[in-house]
Amino acid sequence: MARHQLQQMVVHTYDAQITTGAPQPLPDEVALDGVDEFLSTCVATTSACPHGPAAIDFHASEGRSWRLSLSADGARTARLPGPGTMPVAAADRAPDAAAAFFSAQGTASELVLILHNRIPVHSLKLDGDRRLFEQLSAWDPDE
Repeated sequence: MARHQLQQMVVHTYDAQITTGAPQPLPDEVALDGVDEFLSTCVATTSACPHGPAAIDFHASEGRSWRLSLSADGARTARLPGPGTMPVAAADRAPDAAAAFFSAQGTASELVLILHNRIPVHSLKLDGDRRLFEQLSAWDPDE
């Protein structure tokens, strides 16, 4: 089964669990893979971000972190080694003082469900300008 199909199946399984009143968290490894896939495929684009430069960090409590950088060059994702740290190789993707910044931290399952609009973003530990996440959710680069 392809990676994208597995992610769709897991999210739809969660949807079915909601209807029975007993939603379960996604398995850790599947959820971590889901965050990575969503950020590297669903939001990656070369279309200019209409809201100015920004960085959104996603931190999974299971130990993985990602930075989504938004700019006139589009949206790109870089893996970070952990909350609050940044590898030297990603230094060029660090938000500058003029860039807006937002950070969301929770379990990988929560991150996937938020990225797929299944649970509200305020379910996570948040830091920074929350409007960035709303703008990202509303942005359609194909328009």
